[in-house]
Amino acid sequence: MNIKTSALAGILFLAGSSVALAQTVIIQPEQETVIREYVVKEKAPEALIDFDISVGSIVPDEVEVRTLSVPDTNYEYVVRGGRTVLVEPGTRRIVHVID
Repeated sequence: MNIKTSALAGILFLAGSSVALAQTVIIQPEQETVIREYVVKEKAPEALIDFDISVGSIVPDEVEVRTLSVPDTNYEYVVRGGRTVLVEPGTRRIVHVID
């Protein structure tokens, strides 16, 4: 029983760590402004599929993510509910949400 409890605690710790790592992404206000301007200029369509828009959540495969061609960023993005959602390439994990 101790082994199962330890294993479960380890899994929960690792799951929490991955979410914590996703939360460490800091986008400076100036960079948010540049990203907002880029998204408006690109006229990115809103994602029509509903999904959880919170840091650490995964964007469903059915949602098209777009390349974010902004200096000093290495993210993709999707627009949903008037918000710009920054996504980690490859994992589709949400790393930052711009209101």
